[in-house]
Amino acid sequence: MNEMSTQRAIFASGCFWGTEYHFKKQAGVLSTSVGFTGGHIKNPAYREVCRGTTGHAEAVEVLFDPSIVSFETLARLFFETHDPTQLNRQGPDVGTQYRSEIFVLDENQREVSLRLIDLLTADGLHVQTRITPAGPFYRAEDYHHDYYNKTGGSPYCHIYTRRFKDG
Repeated sequence: MNEMSTQRAIFASGCFWGTEYHFKKQAGVLSTSVGFTGGHIKNPAYREVCRGTTGHAEAVEVLFDPSIVSFETLARLFFETHDPTQLNRQGPDVGTQYRSEIFVLDENQREVSLRLIDLLTADGLHVQTRITPAGPFYRAEDYHHDYYNKTGGSPYCHIYTRRFKDG
């Protein structure tokens, strides 16, 4: 595979373990990396982000092959594997570090994300997801990566729920 066939997306939807769990299963996803983005501290540690003072969200960087999976398919998966109506939380995880946010890397990602939010809003959902230009992404400590495969667990906040009627 050449470099031209790889694209990148960054999603935050609560605990990054559950977010990563679902993206790793999607055909066309080449790799995932859990980490932090959206804040004002360089190279934050997990414990710092958990305090809620860094401005960072727990996020997942997804590298994907657009000839197999589109950004739109990934964004739909994002919206269907967490509750985008919750503000600064997912289930029992509370704080701005657990917010719902797509950190867009180009105009296409922004337009697709906004269109999907419009579809969900038209269906009566009060979507809290923010759309923000991507900034630096900082990888989390190694023990956080591929957490559920390492521990044999499964997500407690990220349950698949079909939200789009057109797909």
